[in-house]
Amino acid sequence: MATAPAKPLALTLGEPAGIGPDITIAAWLRRRELGLPAFYLRADEAFIARRARALGETLGAAIEIASVNAGEAVAAFADALPVVPTGESATAEPGKPDASSAPAALVSIREAVADVRAGRAGAVVTNPIAKSVLYRAGFRHPGHTEFLAELAQEHGRAPQPVMMLWSPRLAVVPVTIHVSLRDALTQLTSDLIVSTTRIVATELKSRFGIAQPRIAVAGLNPHAGEDGSLGHEEQTVIAPALKVLRNDGIDARGPLPADTMFHEAARNLYDCAICMYHDQALIPIKTVAFDDAVNVTLGLPFIRTSPDHGTAFDIAGTGKANPASLIAALKLASRMAASNS
Repeated sequence: MATAPAKPLALTLGEPAGIGPDITIAAWLRRRELGLPAFYLRADEAFIARRARALGETLGAAIEIASVNAGEAVAAFADALPVVPTGESATAEPGKPDASSAPAALVSIREAVADVRAGRAGAVVTNPIAKSVLYRAGFRHPGHTEFLAELAQEHGRAPQPVMMLWSPRLAVVPVTIHVSLRDALTQLTSDLIVSTTRIVATELKSRFGIAQPRIAVAGLNPHAGEDGSLGHEEQTVIAPALKVLRNDGIDARGPLPADTMFHEAARNLYDCAICMYHDQALIPIKTVAFDDAVNVTLGLPFIRTSPDHGTAFDIAGTGKANPASLIAALKLASRMAASNS
């Protein structure tokens, strides 16, 4: 029996004035060299054509654009960058967000998610957004992760989104995400640690193919509290969560001192590190895997990955943007979609 071709990946525009269009074009140019999975961009075709012409002159490359529907993307991918129009125009110049930026970015995300939910695409891959630009336009979510959870809820499910940063060398999950450190201390509970780690353990099995995930759980305080002398959260919040998780049969280890759990030998002892707040997770992975780390949202009824970097307004449109993280995000999304099919 013939195997059905893999569905294309739905790639979002991101902030039009940022490097999202640049790295999309750069990744497409390397499609044959790297054996990239087929993807299409949800965007304003005229805007992408303008950026492609400008970058083509800078890079000395011929960049063809094809306006397609999702079903035509795989066939078009070999010869042209497939763009599925959103109907929302984008007019921002590189490095200069304008009034079109937020509507163009948000409709791209909404329609990419709708494509996956309708079975037209295998996964959503999101280009970087500029949260400050979105906030000025009335965006009420802390970031991509929370907006995607709302879109999932619109389809009848209210999930707990879990942000994982993944690379071949390290995978990390912050229990509290886009909040201040003061608010993170308030939000951190045993129940939140348990629910987050359960989602991580489940998806490491189902989408990453790890039969028995080993999960390292960081402490909150210096030296994991030093038996209560440097803080009590390890004893009152984290240890009770670990007890529940171990009773579930999850291999959860800790609480571990965060200052000693990210060197190379320590990283070999676990598959994912659960961290208590944003920077405790993101500083180590951006140190060891800045160019190829991938942002993965777990806990959603669809697959979503993203480059682990921002919009880089200062180099947008110059041809200098490195597509490595987007390439890693595309490859991981394809891998996860294959294991989910």
